[in-house]
Amino acid sequence: MSSHKIPAGSQFPAIEVAKLGGGELTIGVPQEGYDWQMVVVYRGKHCPVCTSYLKELETLLPELHALGVDVVAVSADPEAKATDQIALVRPSYPVGFGLSLDQMHALGLYVSDPRSANETDRPFAEPGIFVVNADGQVQVTDISNAPFARPDLKTLLGGLRFIRNPENNYPIRGTRAA
Repeated sequence: MSSHKIPAGSQFPAIEVAKLGGGELTIGVPQEGYDWQMVVVYRGKHCPVCTSYLKELETLLPELHALGVDVVAVSADPEAKATDQIALVRPSYPVGFGLSLDQMHALGLYVSDPRSANETDRPFAEPGIFVVNADGQVQVTDISNAPFARPDLKTLLGGLRFIRNPENNYPIRGTRAA
């Protein structure tokens, strides 16, 4: 089944997932007074690259918050696996779990089947990042089909600094229709 990518500049879909620690998490809707949100989709517990990436994301959180950017992470893992992995990361940003196949496809993510039961027990999303602006539009997106190809978080932070600076009047890029 192919997914349709969310076009840059379009509205980010309203997607709710369960949140580690209890409750629900609506991804793409900034919380706690922030006006933008970065949604980081990670593969799951079976991915050590994801654990490192999520740890690095935590180190950049104060700078992202200073720009007005809320941060959330989400995977298709069930609660127990997400809890185990996130215990290694210990993030201060919210983490959602249980992303469904329909939700993965709504986000336009690449979806993989496990190579074996040792990897995981269900289809999972490959990495994706969505930066949603104050109007609920996809300002920046990066979708990968492999764990090794994802944006450098420090470079992304620098880009968001540039975009958020009103003097630059930087538009959403990649919106020209075919």
